[in-house]
Amino acid sequence: MLVTGTDTGVGKTIVTAAVAAAASAAGLRVGVVKPAQTGVDPAYGEVSDMEIVSRLAAPATVVTLHEFPDPLAPTAAARVAQLDPPDMFEVIDRVKTVAAEHDLTLVEGAGGLLVPMGAHPGGSQWTLADLAVALSAPAILVARAGLGTLNHTALTLEAMARRSIRAYPVLGAWPGRPELVHYTNLADLPDDLYGLLPDGAGAIDPGVFRRSAPEWLHPTLHGTCDDPRLLAEPDED
Repeated sequence: MLVTGTDTGVGKTIVTAAVAAAASAAGLRVGVVKPAQTGVDPAYGEVSDMEIVSRLAAPATVVTLHEFPDPLAPTAAARVAQLDPPDMFEVIDRVKTVAAEHDLTLVEGAGGLLVPMGAHPGGSQWTLADLAVALSAPAILVARAGLGTLNHTALTLEAMARRSIRAYPVLGAWPGRPELVHYTNLADLPDDLYGLLPDGAGAIDPGVFRRSAPEWLHPTLHGTCDDPRLLAEPDED
């Protein structure tokens, strides 16, 4: 199963960790693969996406296949660093190797669905959408709750539908103090919503995160919440 987003910074890594934690709690052996990590400098105390997933969810395996220092799309980051960009068929082979040893394998992309991830030998670029098609894999689509999400989500879902990629929309960060726009967006997003994570979930204690993660996700994503929209209902205090 792949994890993509409507944009960068929408919460893909925390959603990946939540699904990994929920599946692990359900007794599954989980592997997580990041084909390309960009823009992380340990000298400034920055940590990689897979380090975050490992800390929060502790899945059986986490693997980062390529790392590039600049905060750019993977192909651009590879070009700037004068390194070879990720090859899709090498990524496919690595993902299949991990999948053969795990009950669930999550593959976290970079940015959105059509961000260039790497290059084929002939020079043409490939995207996470191409990887999903090649693997015949469904994809979790992480979206924002705020302004702009309706257009971005609709465009991404349309691109996925055109490629016959099964989509599981999840809201990556529901604010603690939602405003009118958040509630109207929630009403207008697709009927099938498979998860809703609270804003700041990535900052909570890992033990609490692992216990809480199933409550944020639909059973399809190994959670226990039949209707994630109910998580957005205001408290009656």
